[in-house]
Amino acid sequence: MAGNPASFSSYPPPLSQGTGYGVVLGLGFLFAFGMMITTYVLRRYNNELQTSEVFSTAGRTVKSGLVASAVVSSWTWAATLLQSTSVAYKYGVSGPFWYASGATVQIILFATIAIELKRRAPNAHTYLEVIRARYGSITHCVFMGFALATNFLVTAMLLAGGSAVTSSLTGMSTAAACFLLPVGVVLYTVFGGIKATFLTDYVHTVILLVILFIFAFSVYATNTILGSPGAVWDALVAASKAHPVDGNADGSYLTMRSREGGIFFVINIIGNFGTVFLDNGYYNKAIAASPVYALPGYVMGGLAWFAVPMLAATTMGLAALSLESNSVWPTYPYRMDAADVSAGLVLPEAAVALLGTGGAVATLLLVFMAVTSAMSAQLIAVSSIFTYDIYQTYIHPLASGQRLIWISHAGCVVWAVIMAGVSTGFYYGGISLGYLYLLMGVIISGAVIPASLTLLWDRQSWAAATFSPPLALACSLAAWLGTTRAESGGVLSVATTGANNPMLAGNVVALLAPLVFVPVLSFAFSSGKYDWASMAAIRRADDKDLAADAHVDLENVPGGHTRSAAEDEAELVALKRASKIARALCVGLTLALLVLWPMPMYGSGYVFSKKFFTGWIVVGVLWLFCSAFAVGLCPLWEGRKTSVRTCKAIWRDITGKGRVVTGREVQDGEVVDEVLEERGKSADEKASG
Repeated sequence: MAGNPASFSSYPPPLSQGTGYGVVLGLGFLFAFGMMITTYVLRRYNNELQTSEVFSTAGRTVKSGLVASAVVSSWTWAATLLQSTSVAYKYGVSGPFWYASGATVQIILFATIAIELKRRAPNAHTYLEVIRARYGSITHCVFMGFALATNFLVTAMLLAGGSAVTSSLTGMSTAAACFLLPVGVVLYTVFGGIKATFLTDYVHTVILLVILFIFAFSVYATNTILGSPGAVWDALVAASKAHPVDGNADGSYLTMRSREGGIFFVINIIGNFGTVFLDNGYYNKAIAASPVYALPGYVMGGLAWFAVPMLAATTMGLAALSLESNSVWPTYPYRMDAADVSAGLVLPEAAVALLGTGGAVATLLLVFMAVTSAMSAQLIAVSSIFTYDIYQTYIHPLASGQRLIWISHAGCVVWAVIMAGVSTGFYYGGISLGYLYLLMGVIISGAVIPASLTLLWDRQSWAAATFSPPLALACSLAAWLGTTRAESGGVLSVATTGANNPMLAGNVVALLAPLVFVPVLSFAFSSGKYDWASMAAIRRADDKDLAADAHVDLENVPGGHTRSAAEDEAELVALKRASKIARALCVGLTLALLVLWPMPMYGSGYVFSKKFFTGWIVVGVLWLFCSAFAVGLCPLWEGRKTSVRTCKAIWRDITGKGRVVTGREVQDGEVVDEVLEERGKSADEKASG
């Protein structure tokens, strides 16, 4: 044994390097191959064509079940599983709730922005196009900087957390993991575009939920050392006496009253506003959603996601506290090293203690699914910015569909290479997942309010939108570093700048400073009342060249239909109704998750009894079951007709009965008959026709 005996990395990894390379590369290529087959099937039997519009927006036809599963998958990144488990280890039962509630409300609140985006700019590809349409190029460039900074931080966290876990479990080089984790993701994203992210997100989410159920039932039902909520409660009571938590009620791990947990709660809420409201990936999914499915998709996805960090952290973080005094613990008799906790290694250590090699494999799969699914969304987000906000806007405004899709592909590859190198540099510089997670709000949250008001308030002026984000960033950096200097005696280092109080100061100032700057600048430099017309004037890309090359009528491609005025009017009515529902839901659910549920428990300082803790766990497990139905079964039900029709078409094709495309049967390249299933006609209707 070498190095710090409390460090997980000082011990032989539970899995071989070959297992690490096999999962990272093998599963990546498997998903890429599956996406190639899926793309071929959709092209051959559903008349789908990979146009620039389809690559970035999936034809704007995605239903609520897939939207919800994509939200769960995209929001379940490395930090969701690793950071939430770390805060559970540090603060007890309050940590998982603070993480889950503090990051769920943003998704639910974003439903309002999603509806307004589809109302105001139905043809937009990115939210930055909306910024430019309203304010012009200078403001556009300011927000582009914040958007790319968001994608930069999120992608860095994905690779930092994923590579740290992969290295600790398999002994694989951290630098190699940083460069190899994106390979498969780039391949299947390039082949399938945003539809690939929706379909693979669904698969990733199902696998992730299955593994979380395995962990939960192991800790609370089958494990020989724990095996019940009561046994975990007993172990947590003993842990509270052995090493009480400073700032927790009675020093207990079984209370919502936690001073440091409360600080994390505020930082978590603020930082995650930035990673949702400024991440073009969430706008991509809102744009891709069919108008009537955007609201239920985001609300259902947000509520389904709540159970993921809540139960994962409540299970694995508390299991770590319960088992580290037992000889099964990997670093027994030592507690976890603080650097390992910050790096997100609580979950893998707990999994190895619970299930041995099987736990290590399950964790490796879990983290691989979380990292790759979220990274796919990041690749689409950044490639959309490169394509529509940089290339088409400032370099080649009349670019063909073929050129735009080439730029999208190149953007995916370039971003993956850049971020692999940056993440490797962060690793060697000692910048961990935990540090980046706390820092993100300081850097990006100053643009949250101005970006949201672009779609919500017609009086925000050009000056307010343009200058509020950089002014807020300057203030947040000053608050962050100033607090650090005051508390550390002038020492600025990774350790001192990463402390809770400096991060809290920087995050709060970043989010709230625009509340001063925006109204002052809007009234001092008024731009008048905005009429929303320039947003509505945004047009879709011209993909006629791609359709011509493929000998396909663009009207028959999903999402390529030219809409009539009546269709647009009916859609607008539906969106206005959805907007009212979204605002009411947002207020109600936000109050429930941030005030009505946690605050009485925090204020009272209640320490969970064994019976209450058991009920708490049961609620978490039942919630995860509801999540599984929402994002596992709902997409299958919504897509049942298309799936059956496609399977029938494949069967007819392989048995030589003719290939089915949209509404017609083809034999030897010639249309010979209409297909009743596609046309929706009965035999009598066809005969009478």
